[in-house]
Amino acid sequence: MASDTTGRVVAVIGASNDRRKFGNKAVRAFLAEGHTVIPINLTAKRIEGLTAYQSVLDVAGPIDMATVYLPADTALSVLSDLAAKSISEIWVNPGAESDALLEKARALKLNVFAACSIVGIGRNPSQF
Repeated sequence: MASDTTGRVVAVIGASNDRRKFGNKAVRAFLAEGHTVIPINLTAKRIEGLTAYQSVLDVAGPIDMATVYLPADTALSVLSDLAAKSISEIWVNPGAESDALLEKARALKLNVFAACSIVGIGRNPSQF
């Protein structure tokens, strides 16, 4: 794998079919940057034409990065799955973070960024 950040496998936790939601904007932003995007959604089968999965644990193969678009209490419940999948970079977007989540992430030794992942890849969410 190249040392730059393009072409990674990115799981969007809380991906949505609603194009107004950040869980959908993130899918489109990461696709626009050339990443392989894996939507994670409990009920949707497809998002933006991509196969959606209920959990990162349902995905065959490695995931390089996860970006979380869930309410804080729900986001807390997926951290163990992210750790079990050995995802090296976790972005917890505004609205998903909480002190309890960050504390559990540290305990699980996850590499967490509490910031907007769309901005983190150099895009403006209003583009999507």
